[in-house]
Amino acid sequence: MDKIQVVYWSQGGNTQAMAEAIGRGITEAGKEAEVVFVSDASLDALKEASAFALGCPAMGAEVLEENEMEPFVADVEAFASGKTIALFGSYGWGDGEWMRDWTDRMTAAGATVLNGEGLIVHETPDDDAIAECVALGGQLAQA
Repeated sequence: MDKIQVVYWSQGGNTQAMAEAIGRGITEAGKEAEVVFVSDASLDALKEASAFALGCPAMGAEVLEENEMEPFVADVEAFASGKTIALFGSYGWGDGEWMRDWTDRMTAAGATVLNGEGLIVHETPDDDAIAECVALGGQLAQA
């Protein structure tokens, strides 16, 4: 499959900017990217895919957004085995615990988390962070 889904939740736009840059990296690597807000995402499309990206900022006490993203991720856990998943998100406080927990969840569900860890960016992604996101998209396209 040449289309790779980049599913994200964003409140202030930081994680959305990361998602769009990951999508750009996928496209630059010769695949089609579909960057979609989680409420518009299709679990069926992810079930069919061998690789995809999931993004969410740290919320509250370093957890995933609870109303939309957390239930979506719980559904993904049921079919994550054998998938390659790029995880990403922004944070404003803490030390990345939410991403470590998310990585552990996906790994425990049988997925391979690209690079063995999620890509996190403090606050608004700068040019270097955007470049990292583009590179992550390129890696995902090759996975």
